[in-house]
Amino acid sequence: MKVAVAALVVLFVGYWMVQSPQQLADVTQDSAAWLWEGTQTVMSSVIDFVGALFE
Repeated sequence: MKVAVAALVVLFVGYWMVQSPQQLADVTQDSAAWLWEGTQTVMSSVIDFVGALFE
């Protein structure tokens, strides 16, 4: 089941890459920016929490 889902995802992304490469690039860039912002938020919260523990 997992192999079939992975294969379908690969086929979908491959088809998308051929049909609309600019749109795929835009979605990928936006997703990476969103992931980076989320990582920064989580790490900032962890730093604040650990800092509050040692006050």
